[in-house]
Formats: sequence, C-alpha cells, structure tokens
Amino acid sequence: MLKVSNLCAGYGKSQVLNGLDFEVRAGEIVTLIGANGAGKTTTLKTLCGVIPATGGTVEFEGRDLTNRKPYDIVDAGITMIPEGRQLFPHFTVRDNLLMGAYKRAARPQVERKLEEVLGLFPRVKERLKQYAGSLSGGEQQMVAIARGMMADPRLLVFDEPSLGLSPLLVQQMFETIRNITGRGMTVLLVEQNVFRTLRLADRGYVLENGAIVRSGTGAELLSDPHVKKAYLGH
Repeated sequence: MLKVSNLCAGYGKSQVLNGLDFEVRAGEIVTLIGANGAGKTTTLKTLCGVIPATGGTVEFEGRDLTNRKPYDIVDAGITMIPEGRQLFPHFTVRDNLLMGAYKRAARPQVERKLEEVLGLFPRVKERLKQYAGSLSGGEQQMVAIARGMMADPRLLVFDEPSLGLSPLLVQQMFETIRNITGRGMTVLLVEQNVFRTLRLADRGYVLENGAIVRSGTGAELLSDPHVKKAYLGH
C-alpha cells in the first residue's frame, strides 16, 4: 500500500532523514519507534507533504506522491492525526468534524460518513454541539481521530496520539485504534508508549538518527535486546 524508498528530508541545511526504506501493507498497524529527535515526526510530515523530501520516493497504492501538496495527499487517501490534536477550539465538535470532509470525494457522502463516525465514537456524538475547546483531552483526541476519518482515508497516520492523556485514556485510545483497523483501516503509528505500541502493531521499524536500524513484527521487536535496553528500560 505505502512504500517509502531512500527517503531524505530535513529543515533548511539540516538533514534529518537519511535514506529511509519501509512499507505499510493494507490492513496492517505499522509503527515507527525511536528516541526524541530520531526523525519520526519528520518522516510523517514528509509523507503528508508538510515538508519537502530532498531525495527518495513516497509511493501509495502504486502512485508517486513524493512532494505532492498536502491536499493532494489527502485526496489520494492518506490522513494524518497530528500531535496535539490541533482542533478548532471555538468551533463546535460538529463543525470540527465537517472540516475533515473537505476532500472532494468525501463531500457528497458527508452525512453518511458523519453517521458512521459517530457510531464509532458515541462520546463524540454526545458532545456535537459543544465547543471543541471545552472538551477534556481524551474527548478532544477522539474528535481528532473522528475528524480524520471524515476524509474517508485508506491510510490513517497517527503522531503521538497518547500525548498528555491519563493511563486510562491511553488504554482507551489504543483500543480505538484496534477497533478502527478491525473495520479495515490501515494505520501508521508514531507513539511514545513503545511497549503498548509494539503489543498493538503488526510490524515495526526502529528509527535512529534518521535511519532505520531494525525492523520486525511487534513481538520480535519487543524481545529484541537493543529495543529492550534502549526503549523499554530492561
């Protein structure tokens, strides 16, 4: 589904990504793990057209999306749930959700998609008329995921979805991601909670200094001595 080959990117003269190669197959949960500054968020922003690639290619469902505009990438079927949620706090929850359906193909079926999304997130349905800024952190995260799904993506990209959430809400968020993939969604996940993420993921890649240094199934990486020492405190 998604194939990233020899991807390079950075900020100004500072190169952050140094020839990344990885793939995401349809129906999978794939995770990128690594320390702060390893290049995880830069990878996601490059995939989604927020920062330009300086080398390599991003291919999605056989189509070259390298350095396409973010709205073109959304139209192609990739949506990112950004770190920090980035809702419109003075808009209602309903209006925030409708903002997610600006993709051309999603507009004619917005009411059907809204009904489908609210079926997945009953708590969000209860809050439709409230301002997004008045919600708890966990509720805002659910709205952010629901908004992303309004674009009817085939690949949903998460950047640190558990950031700032309580342990109980973190558990609920991971269950939500599992439920989404159970309905056929494909997920690429960057997440600080490495243990929970690898338990959830089908496969993972370890990113260090802008390069992939290890890969394997979630179970394989959980038992990898380097991963245990560097990321799990064992």
